[in-house]
Amino acid sequence: MKARFDEYTVSVNILDSYYRKLRNSLSCDVAIVGAGPSGLYAAGLLSARGRRVVVVESKLAPGGGIWGGGMGMNEIVIQSEAVHILEDLGMKAEKSGDVYVTDACLLAAKLTATAIARGAVLLNLLTAEDVCVKDGRVTGVVANRTGISGRYHVDPVMFTARAVLDATGHDAMLVNYLNKHGYRIDTPSGTFEGEGAMNVVEGENFVVERTGEVFPGLFLAGMAVCATFNGPRMGPIFGGMLLSGERAAGQIEAALAEA
Repeated sequence: MKARFDEYTVSVNILDSYYRKLRNSLSCDVAIVGAGPSGLYAAGLLSARGRRVVVVESKLAPGGGIWGGGMGMNEIVIQSEAVHILEDLGMKAEKSGDVYVTDACLLAAKLTATAIARGAVLLNLLTAEDVCVKDGRVTGVVANRTGISGRYHVDPVMFTARAVLDATGHDAMLVNYLNKHGYRIDTPSGTFEGEGAMNVVEGENFVVERTGEVFPGLFLAGMAVCATFNGPRMGPIFGGMLLSGERAAGQIEAALAEA
């Protein structure tokens, strides 16, 4: 059978399709920076509620720190309070005492697939370089291609959003950008406070309890919460990450509904 496509067909379809996706993403309801567990689950929940969600991820593969489990052993632990999230993702977990164990790679894949299937747009290989601030409120994200960012003097593009979620993990990148520009955030010191030492139980509670809006228009979820508020780290137990994403999605939805 004679082929009805060639090299041009392949290239032009990729360019045209991606252009449409990027063009339609420049203005959205929610911009999420970081495609780890909290960011991806929040993206899926908000998209299911009809919100236009764009996820910006600097790495090639979404999933954050899920893939490697603990020390490269790709199994992770979930506490019982978060099992309903696995069920929402169509996953099962094996009960082991007071916790559950599940496959890390499957969770990363399910979170990614669910977010996209529910309508979120995932733009990988884009790095957030700054935030947009107008009238004392975060109104968007400044992003560049990861291969360009920090290497070449090339300007970025801007994504405008009604709400922004910093789910960038240990770096809490967007919080630090605000501090760099002299803005105070909702911490005791008004600045990024840095992550505390390992404490699994306290860390899992902390990350959920402190999830929320840290500056007008900017919400925190996942390890960015612990990093910003000097909360403990917790290692390869991911229930708190997922519950933080769930809580952030609820808070953002409520804020958008009131606006």
